[in-house]
Amino acid sequence: MRAVVVHAAGDVRVDERPDPTPGPGEVLLAMEWGGICGSDIAYYRHGATGTAVLRHPLVLGHEVAGRIAALGPGVTGLREGDAATVHPATLVGDARLPDRIAGRTNLHPRVRYFGSAALDPHTDGGFSEYRVVRADQVRLLPDGVSTEHGALAEPLGVAFHAVHRAGDVRGRTVLVNGVGPIGALVVAAAKHRGAAAVVAADVAAPALAVASAMGADTTIDLTDSALPEDVEVVFEASGAPAALGPVLRATARGGILVQVGNLPGTAAPAVLGDLVTREITWVGSYRFVDEIDDALRAMRDGLDVSPVITHRFPLDQAKAALDTAADRSKGSSKVMLDLRPGPPARPAPGSAS
Repeated sequence: MRAVVVHAAGDVRVDERPDPTPGPGEVLLAMEWGGICGSDIAYYRHGATGTAVLRHPLVLGHEVAGRIAALGPGVTGLREGDAATVHPATLVGDARLPDRIAGRTNLHPRVRYFGSAALDPHTDGGFSEYRVVRADQVRLLPDGVSTEHGALAEPLGVAFHAVHRAGDVRGRTVLVNGVGPIGALVVAAAKHRGAAAVVAADVAAPALAVASAMGADTTIDLTDSALPEDVEVVFEASGAPAALGPVLRATARGGILVQVGNLPGTAAPAVLGDLVTREITWVGSYRFVDEIDDALRAMRDGLDVSPVITHRFPLDQAKAALDTAADRSKGSSKVMLDLRPGPPARPAPGSAS
């Protein structure tokens, strides 16, 4: 089978690897679609993401969906041909979480995640024609949800987890700063959860257009306008330390700020004074627990993720896909890889054809 493998910073290849076979309790998925995430780009460009450093070749990809191709011994309740996505996390060891965070499996001390170099040996991802997964990781797609959209259940789950961290947003005004793919999906998740109005802010006009299509009521181009004042619920999705001062200033006194954008793991200057004087509750949001299921239900109920998809590439053009995803000047939001064997993916605006 073919797989998208990063060997070192700047070195990504489409390699041939042996076709896998499912063992007891496992399922073989024939992959169809994969969405490129910021961590995939970081491994490709820098050989690392956060504290996870590439030590060996790694198959990229944790936003994937396909169809069940074979069932291993002992698997019940699933059928060959079923369309499915994957919960990409595997807890390592038997450490018990403290009662204060019981059930928050995303905070388990050791987690293997699709397409991650956090542990050694690394955990291969799903940008390949086939992938074996445990049966309990399989999430069947609801009727009417395509495998292309199903591949976005993982990042939409991240967005729903961020909204969950904010508490009840029904009837409230929400600001999302930074509307790349995750920020745009936070816009959609907040609207789906009943936010009265969502304001989206970014420095890139194409990103603001995507956010508007995903449900933002108002957009702000930060190249010529400032963030609004006194917003009660704010999501910081840019991950830029320089944004923290203005975002804290935009948050209402006593409001809540959810940090969903990945901040750097190294020291960086930021203006944080308003955190104290405005008594802002600033909380982190990391991956998700089971909100991938919320994402699938939302898509079943009509949440349309198609506006966030801007480009599609066939698997053998993975490098071009990663370059496009990394270059915001190309108007890219979510870049999709067609993992199926056969003819190239149908083009989207700006895609390879």
